[in-house]
Order: sequence, then structure tokens, then C-alpha cells
Amino acid sequence: MDQGNTAFMLICAALVLLMTPGLAFFYGGLVKAKSVISMMMLSFGAMGLIGVLWVLYGYSIAFSNGPSGPAGTDTYIGWDGVFGFDPSMFSLDSLFQESADPTGAYPTIAFAAFQATFAIITVALISGAIADRAKFGAWMIFAGVWATVVYFPVASWVFNFTLGDDGSVVDGGWIASMGVIDFAGGTAVHINAGAAALALALVLGKRVGFAKGADKPHNPPFVLLGAGLLWFGWFGFNAGSELAADGVAALAFLNTIAAPAAAILGWLVVEKLKDGKATSVGAASGAVAGLVAITPACAALSPFWAMVLGAVAGAVCALAIDLKFKLGFDDSLDVVGIHLVGGLIGTLYLGFFANGSGLLFSGSFRQLGIQALSALAVMLYSFVLAFVIGFVIEKTIGFRVKNEDEVAGIDLALHGEEGYVLENSRA
Repeated sequence: MDQGNTAFMLICAALVLLMTPGLAFFYGGLVKAKSVISMMMLSFGAMGLIGVLWVLYGYSIAFSNGPSGPAGTDTYIGWDGVFGFDPSMFSLDSLFQESADPTGAYPTIAFAAFQATFAIITVALISGAIADRAKFGAWMIFAGVWATVVYFPVASWVFNFTLGDDGSVVDGGWIASMGVIDFAGGTAVHINAGAAALALALVLGKRVGFAKGADKPHNPPFVLLGAGLLWFGWFGFNAGSELAADGVAALAFLNTIAAPAAAILGWLVVEKLKDGKATSVGAASGAVAGLVAITPACAALSPFWAMVLGAVAGAVCALAIDLKFKLGFDDSLDVVGIHLVGGLIGTLYLGFFANGSGLLFSGSFRQLGIQALSALAVMLYSFVLAFVIGFVIEKTIGFRVKNEDEVAGIDLALHGEEGYVLENSRA
């Protein structure tokens, strides 16, 4: 077993886990001051719930032996067909000998820990679409059900595979087996979360007084801090998906600098032309848009083409965030405009510019077709099931808070706390 690769995997897992608190700051700064606690709690609630579900059965669904089994579980839903991991994974032989993974370089449970953090951040991303108006308990129910019936199976479609000697997929989920290029989760994470966010935005409806310019970020420094933490964690997200500290990881790392850097510039240029000012929130949003777009592509592009992708994603996403006003859906914090649109851009871009198989290099539309079919399948699957789950919750226990609580700010109503106490109430 390669102790260096094992350390690399565990460090990358820690980096990806940090992305969810980073997301909490990013989203928390974007909402009004009286809703910041509620917004950040949606991310921390996802950390708690999805972390538990992943250990109980999520990993076993996503990485079982059927069909491909690189992760070494015995059954589709877990140990003895009930819950958890295969106990043999924790034996001394499993912990101190080579993994069944094709790299043979790290214990399987390191891979399980790494993938847990992907599940957490994917669910947390959705919450930005329902800011200022969602009940915490209803969100937790949605998060658990959606992760179970959408994220865990989709992760198996995309991430559960084994490689042959020539590096091609020989056994895996149906999307991976088609030959999709999705190195770190453009489909399974960003398109998946973005489609679910659109569905929930439609289920919950518009915020009170919804209009362009009506809801301004209360704390841009929080937004910048969150974007910085997300970018830092994204190095683990992208480079770590190589599952080895090697040249491919280094390429993914460099592209995770290049694409979001160009995306900042692309977003700010569009923002300046469109609104007359380049803003700090725009810079942070541009960085995230570039990070989203490079996620599937980070190991399949040269740094030059990664910068082109980033610039395109930054510019297009800066325009896409206004779609909610034109089409009439209230995606509060632009999950659709950044994650769904950015994920689609990054996934489809590979059909044209992926090293070797893209249209520019191969002269064939085959890769583009595979990328488009994969994106469409995940988008429709996630949207339909998220809409059904959200609709059932709304019609039973209720998903949306009362209008008067929304107007007053939902921190006190839902959590009994305030984000900012500006005076001593005992004085």
C-alpha cells in the first residue's frame, strides 16, 4: 500500500468536507441578515444527515459489487443486505494490504471517506434555491429522501466503475460505461444539484416581494470568504478524484486555478457591461462558476482550453442568473444559473475540446453525443424526483414558512437565534 497516496486521499477528503462550511458562508452572506442562521443551518444539516446516511447505506448503494464493485461491498444495500459496510473492509488484511481498487494504492475506506464528502456537498448545494423561506425540518426530510433515491444511484451511474489495462471502463454504471468524461462530478454533482434546485424553487414558489434588486446580499465579505474556502476545497475535489498523487492530479490542480481565474474575469466583464459596475459578489460568483465548469473537465483539457472554458462559463453564467426574472422562478441564490448552467457548459464543452476525443481533435461528434445524453439523463431524473419529493412534503407537512415569518426573517422563528446581536438587551 502506498502511504503517500493514502495520505493524499485523506487530505483531499478533508478539503472537500471544508467546502460545505465554505458554502454555508457563501450562501449565508447572500441572504438578508435575519435569515443567515437559517441559510447556514441548511448546509450544516446536510453535513450531519448525509454523513450518517452515507455510512448506513449510501456508500453501499453507490459502490456495491453490482454491477462493478471497485469498492468491495458484498451486496447492493450493504452489509448482510441490511446496513453499513462489509465488515471485511475493517479487518487487518484489508487495512494493511493493497486495496481491490485498480490503483492498489490505498485502503478502500479512504475512498469511502472521500466519496462521503461529495454526497454532502451535493445535497447542500440545492439549499441555495430555497433561501429565506424553507422550514428546516422539511429540508432535512427532503435531503434524506433525495440523497437516497437520486444522489446515491446517480453516483453509482457515474463514479462506480473499474478500468481495464488500457485505461478504458470495462465494468461500471451505465453512464460511465458509455464513455462519458466526468472526472469529478459535472453530472453527478452540479447538474444533479442544479436540476433539483430548479424543482424546489418551483415547488416553494417566489419569495414575498420577489423582483430584481429586491433582495441584496447582507454580507459580501462572507460571500468572498465562502468562495475562497470553496476554491481551496475544490483542489481536493478535482485533484483528489485522480485517487493518486500523480501527473493527472497535477493537471487537474493547475486547471482548478486556471479556469476559475478566467471565469472571474469573464463574469466581471459581463457585469460591468450589463450593470455598470464590477462587484465583489460578482467576482466570487464568477470563481464558483469557473470551478463548476472545470469539475468534469479538469483532467481532459490543456490549461489553455481550461481558461477558455472558464471565461465562457463566467460570462454565460453572469447572464444566466437573470433567467429567473425572465422565466418567473425564484432560485434565490442562483443555483440554477451557476451550478446547472455551469455544469452543462463544462460537460458539453468536453464534446468539442476534450483531449483526444473531442470534436476538435477527433473530428467525431460521438463524445459530444455521450456528454449530452449523460447530462440530459441526470438532469431529468433529478428534476422529476426532486419535484415529486418536494411537492409531497409541501402538501403534507408544509415546506414553506409563513409569509409573516419570511418577511420578519426566519432565524428567530425556526432556530431561536439571531446572526447579529448589535446591542445588549439587558442594558
